Amino acid sequence: MTEARYLDDATCLTFEATVEAVRGTDRVVLDQTYFYPAGGGQPNDTGSLSTADAEWAVTDVVKRDQIEHVVDDEAPEPGTTVTGRIDADRRRAHMRYHTAQHLLSAVLLTEFDAETTGNQLYADHAHLDCAYDRFDDDDLQTIESRLNELVASDQSVRWYTLDRDEAEATLDPERTRLHLLPDSIREVRIVEIGDEDDPFDRTACAGTHVASTGEIGTVVLTGRTTQGSSHERIDFVLE
Repeated sequence: MTEARYLDDATCLTFEATVEAVRGTDRVVLDQTYFYPAGGGQPNDTGSLSTADAEWAVTDVVKRDQIEHVVDDEAPEPGTTVTGRIDADRRRAHMRYHTAQHLLSAVLLTEFDAETTGNQLYADHAHLDCAYDRFDDDDLQTIESRLNELVASDQSVRWYTLDRDEAEATLDPERTRLHLLPDSIREVRIVEIGDEDDPFDRTACAGTHVASTGEIGTVVLTGRTTQGSSHERIDFVLE
């Protein structure tokens, strides 16, 4: 089973691993990886795997029963030791946007009682869907101002794991959104933003994040659209 090391350290961009298996001709399974597989609205990392004699571009990373690294040529043989290198700019952008999405979800819930129902982020923009009738221009200005206050206050971001039963018994289900996780997940990763005793946001998440909100940069809301009955989509970019 591949060790998902990106859950422990999202800042590690170069690592060594051993090829455990090859699926088809171009899908590499490693014993450990810092490459993030697409999931939870966050795209996959890209980068490369290399040995002293060869290099393969990693064009996609997918998680099925194992984490598979899709390469651009015939994969290295099982047992090969490879060096993985992650595209730093792409990873950094995803970390900033994912953390910003957490702030946006928390602001919407706190200020408008609007629960997040979905999100998708990219390297240069993102959107979030929530349960709400319709935001007006004043609402969007309020949301944007609150987000940038939280960025400017440089709140700490941290994460830890909890047993699923303990998390459900001790944490606020509305904020953590544990009900969205499959029942098969028995250990959950909790991400918190803000004061340790009274965090502004606390939610279950397996994505990558920056260490403090000050690293996000200025948040600009670029618009809203209606997504069916009583649902809104908010688009945003980071400067």
